[in-house]
Amino acid sequence: MDGDAERALGEVDVLFFQIGDSEYGTDASSVLRIDRALPDDLTVRDLGLPHKGHRAIVFDTPEGEGHLKVDGVNGVRTIPLAGLRRMPAAAAAASYAVGVCLDEEGGRPVLLIDLAETLKTQGRH
Repeated sequence: MDGDAERALGEVDVLFFQIGDSEYGTDASSVLRIDRALPDDLTVRDLGLPHKGHRAIVFDTPEGEGHLKVDGVNGVRTIPLAGLRRMPAAAAAASYAVGVCLDEEGGRPVLLIDLAETLKTQGRH
């Protein structure tokens, strides 16, 4: 296996974004683009309400594109798989909460979410 293939097996690109005062992450491969937010774009009350929500993360779903309203995009970082933790079933977290990783600065946990699952939890498909 070449070096790029070995790296790809042991790492994942995570897009970090801000909603209100909270930072979240998601698998960057599920993101199609960042766009201007529209009035009907998805907000998930459990994730917090955006302060301004001028941006939207656009992602692919089986039914077409989904749009999650966010305050900002903090960037994409490559995270080693060893730095990711699945959400334990005992945590009774929402179905879109798939795990956590530690941020680079303070070692603070960042919730990782499944964007397509956020639509399902809001009754939107």
